[in-house]
Amino acid sequence: MTRIRLEDIAHARSGDKGDGSNVGIIAYTEAGYRFLLQELTVARVKDHFSSICLGSVERFEVPNLKALNFILHDSLGGGGSESVKTDAQGKTHGQALLRMELDLPADVPLTGLNP
Repeated sequence: MTRIRLEDIAHARSGDKGDGSNVGIIAYTEAGYRFLLQELTVARVKDHFSSICLGSVERFEVPNLKALNFILHDSLGGGGSESVKTDAQGKTHGQALLRMELDLPADVPLTGLNP
């Protein structure tokens, strides 16, 4: 196994959705997308954001874009205008998720996963 960060095989886009945030993870390659389908689960994302995501996490697959889209419910303390948090913005959640570490199995080559 090789320990990697999610940012090694994907990039992200994220933003506010009311009191939650929307995080899109886009794999650089088809091999990376197949790996993420198995490894980037709702449970793993919920655990990664356990200190800020008080609600549920939903995952949507977007195969034509090699992407996974996550909705983190109740993660912004009521939203940008209602929250007492210093920066209740979902735009930072994509970068935060890219810092997640994953174990890449030996049979999935790291070569060819990056752009």
